Order: sequence, then C-alpha cells, then structure tokens
Amino acid sequence: MTMDDRIDDLRKYREEAEKGGGEDRIEAQHDRGKLTARERIDYFLDDGTFNEIDQLRTHRSHKFGMDEKQFLGDGVVTGYGEVNGRTVFVFAHDFTIFGGSLGEVFAEKVCKVMDQAMEVGAPIVGLNDSAGARIQEGVRSLAGYGDVFHRNQEASGVIPQISAIMGPCAGGAVYSPAITDFVLMVKDTSHMFITGPDVIETVTGEEVTFEELGGAMTHTGESGVAHFAENSEEDALDRIRQLLSYLPQNNVEDPPRVEPWDDPEREDDVLNDIVPDQPQKPYDIVDVIDIIVDEGSFLEVHENFAQNIVVGYARLDGHSVGIVANQPRVNAGTLDIDASDKASRFVRVCDAFNVPIVTFVDVPGFMPGTDQEHGGIIRHGAKLLFAYSEASVPLATVITRKAYGGAYDVMASKHLGADANYAWPSAEIAVMGPRGAVNILYDDELEAADDPDQRREELIDEYREEFANPYTAADMGFVDDVIEPPETRARLIDDLAMLRDKRVPRHQKKHGNIPL
Repeated sequence: MTMDDRIDDLRKYREEAEKGGGEDRIEAQHDRGKLTARERIDYFLDDGTFNEIDQLRTHRSHKFGMDEKQFLGDGVVTGYGEVNGRTVFVFAHDFTIFGGSLGEVFAEKVCKVMDQAMEVGAPIVGLNDSAGARIQEGVRSLAGYGDVFHRNQEASGVIPQISAIMGPCAGGAVYSPAITDFVLMVKDTSHMFITGPDVIETVTGEEVTFEELGGAMTHTGESGVAHFAENSEEDALDRIRQLLSYLPQNNVEDPPRVEPWDDPEREDDVLNDIVPDQPQKPYDIVDVIDIIVDEGSFLEVHENFAQNIVVGYARLDGHSVGIVANQPRVNAGTLDIDASDKASRFVRVCDAFNVPIVTFVDVPGFMPGTDQEHGGIIRHGAKLLFAYSEASVPLATVITRKAYGGAYDVMASKHLGADANYAWPSAEIAVMGPRGAVNILYDDELEAADDPDQRREELIDEYREEFANPYTAADMGFVDDVIEPPETRARLIDDLAMLRDKRVPRHQKKHGNIPL
C-alpha cells in the first residue's frame, strides 16, 4: 500500500468521525433546535484554531450488542483552540452518538484534555449534552464520572472551568458542572436534575415538567445552580467568550487588560443625586456601578438569583475587577441565605484568579425571620465573612448609604482586611438603624413624653446626626476617607493601581475550614 493510499484511508476515517452518529441523527439534533458538538466548537473557537485530540478512539465494550455499534470519537469531541487569541481547551458531548452518554473511553478523552489544560495553564470549557452514564458499560461509566469529578476538584482554583448545559444533564452528570466556576444554560432546550420528572412522580406522587424541575429559569432564578440563562446556544457560547475576557488563563497570571476607552479621571455629577435623601427609599445600585466602571463594561453574573445582592465583572481603566454590591431595590439590600452564598462564591472565584474586588455597601443588616434562622443564616452569613477575610486580592469598598450591624463588618470592611475603604457623605455607619436604636436607648423617655411619636422623630434625627454618619468611622480609621460620589471612579483606579503588587503573608496550613 502506497503512502497516498494510506492518506486516503486516513481521510476516510476523519470524514467518518466528523459525521458523528450519521446524517439522520444530526438532522434530529437540528430539529430539536440544537447544534451538533462540532458545530458548537466551530462557533465558539476562533476560526481555524481547533486542534482535535483522540478523534479516532472507540469504546471497548463487548456486551449488549455494542460490538456492532462502533463510532469514531465515542460520543465526545475533545481538543483545544483559541478564544480571542488565547488558548482554551474544550470538550463537547456528541448527542448523536449514544445520546452523548459517558462510557470508559469517553471519560478518558475528557480527562486527557483536562489534564493537559492544567499542565499548560489554560481554561477548560465543557459543552454538556448527555443522557448520562452509558448503561451498557456498567460500573466503568460510574468510574469514568468519578475520574472527571476528581479532575474538576484538582483544576478548581488553578484554571477557569466553565460549563454550558446544551441539552439534558441528569443524575451523576450534574456534579461535574456544579464543581466548575460558571454554569450556563439555554432556555427551553437544556435541563439539569438529579432525578427526572417520571421518577419523582413514582416516588413522591408529585407531577412536574422538565422545565419546572430543571430548566434554565429554574436554575438561574430558584436554585442558583446556573449563572446565566441564554436565549440560544450561540448566545451561550458568545457569553462564555465574554466571560473569559475578564479572567486570566490560570491562577498565577493576572487578568487581561484591554486598551482603555474611558477617561480614568471622568467624574459624573449624577452620582450626587443617585442616593435618595429618604433613608428608606430604594434605588438601583446597578446604575451606580455602570456610571463608575468603564462605560459598558459591567457583566452581571447570577442576575436572576438572590437579587438583593449584585455580583459581576467590569473594568476600571481597562483592568478587570469583580463587583459585589447590595441592591437596595430588592428587600432593601439585606443579606439573606441565598445572597450570602451567591456573594461568597463569587468572592472566592475572584480571589482564586487574581481579580481585584470592588464592593458597594448599602446594607441595613441580615434578613430577620424564623425561616432564615432555621435555614442557617448564621452559617451562610459566615461564609461571606470567611470569603472576604480569606481573600488576598486587592479589596476596595465604597459605602454609599447604610452599613448597619454585623452586615457592616461582613461587607468587606477594613476589619476583614480590605485595603481601601471609602464612604459617601450619605453613608450611615452604626450598630443599628436610628429608629431601632432610639426605641432601645430612649424607651423610658418616649413612654413619658406628651407626644411619643413626635419625640421619637426628633430623637431619630439627633441620633442620625451624631452617630449614623461616616465621620466617626473615618475618625477611627475604619474608613480611609469620606469622598464626594463623583470622585469614586478616579480614587478606585488609583488605589487598584497602587495595590497591583499586593502580597499578603499567610500562616502555613492545608486549607481553611469555610463553614459550608
């Protein structure tokens, strides 16, 4: 056989591999409104940069007629390419082959690219569209999942891991995405759950649809398992590209800087009027963020979950920063169980990948109520305290209005190691709100007053003037300066530039014991 003949054979193998499960199954995939594994990779990566690995591998199972069902690639496409010129590893489940189910060889392929991603220090992106474990391969499928989970843990905090759910993701298959840093879903076509609707109905009698149980809006709004719900697969892939632009390749690199397009000294007087004079009146903290960061750069993460706190990425003078902010227009910005979990997870991701964190504080305290106490608000709130205190990246904090009680401490206060802490003149920093404080401190006087309501309001004004202001904290050094709101952008940019080489000495230990 000549070399030309051998090359012809190789090309036939490659053509066969690129057909996946065949034209009929590809057409069925398109009929469901879904792209194939290869179409997803081609759309996601920079043109012409994909290098496939293990294209010619097939399964090793000989039971249940599997000898007669050999497909090159074995249900997953793996390799690496570039996103905006930077190396990214990727694996994409091929639903046209065995429903994208995971078997022994499938898992070996995924583990190989995960290992290579860790070795070279590049992100790993998983495009999930799988029926779960391959039943015909029995415990070898379960072992394969365990091998993937172990790599997820090994890669955690070393390289960015991003999962896109493009179809079904059930049973043990959901745990790999859950370990990764970010999870994206596609509305109407992707689902995640431990047990499906049929099993739930059989065991509990509860009737629930796929969408209600594990759809994109359920997991981005109710459970918080997923961070983004996109309208199409293309939108999800575009979102991953955008997300990667804020993150470094690995934990020893700095986040990428883009050429700045916004004046670092820009001041906007709108900020002087954005916080209402009435302490109870809400406003949208996202408006504050949008004005201060580089124009158009804010990417909100977990937007639909725990909306009383806002997290996301932005840029200041072209540099990537993480944003955490209380949201006064939702439950007055109080911290509850879900908000604490959401913010603490985000803080730890930023800290793992060297992204400085800017925190905007307007928090009246922790959410009261038996449901919160019985649900463990103490433990969950402690997660956020732990995350900020553990963080070694530059931390800058701006108190825009309320900072009451323990919530003041938790929200990146100076006492937890924050580097630059500012307050606006509208800030109220105290153990509790003026009304609650007056009711406790002046109980006897109010009871004896001719007009208790009028006297209460007078005392509230006096308390707010003397105690609920930023100047006492500034006098103590707990706030570095009280600044005019329009100055905020320039001060943050200057401080983050000064803190760029920040180093924090740590006690030697295996790891901390965060109150999970």
